[in-house]
Amino acid sequence: MFEPTVLIVAGTNRPGSNALKVARVLEGHYRQLGAASELFSLADLPREMFDPGAYAAKPASFAAIQRRVLDAGGLHIVLPEYNGSFPGVLKYFIDMLKFPESFDRKPVAFVGQASGATGALRAVEQLQMVFGYRNAFIYPQRVFIPGVQEKFAPDGRLLDEEIDRRLAAQAEGFWRFIGCIGRAIESAAGEK
Repeated sequence: MFEPTVLIVAGTNRPGSNALKVARVLEGHYRQLGAASELFSLADLPREMFDPGAYAAKPASFAAIQRRVLDAGGLHIVLPEYNGSFPGVLKYFIDMLKFPESFDRKPVAFVGQASGATGALRAVEQLQMVFGYRNAFIYPQRVFIPGVQEKFAPDGRLLDEEIDRRLAAQAEGFWRFIGCIGRAIESAAGEK
């Protein structure tokens, strides 16, 4: 029986990032749905991942992270916009994951957040191209959070009820999307 887990990825390694705050809000919405989810912040990447030798031989400390990505039923990526694109550390993380199996036929949803008025629209669209290249199943409902630094209380609570409602709707829809794809893949595998 298909019982997926959503891996929520806070797509920057900046300490105390807004991406991590948004990811925690999503985690709460999945919990309310009774959906299994885990949160992974790129701030938790092991330092040895950034050694140039990691391209040739992944450090042993990366194995558990790779396993979480492979085992996830879907990825919910929360990313900020840095200089008109997504963070370099997010691209590096993607580059370090096994090809093609890490994202092949993997459902992926996106939340963009930024200080600017578009809420990381460019960054999300650029990242969608990367995941499309890797044969991921892109969930079409995206959420953009402009002026993100004004959306949270000092304790991390999301103050904008409309953004919260959109994140809840996205999590619910993505959970159903993951289930539909997972059951279709299981069914197709059973027919062989």
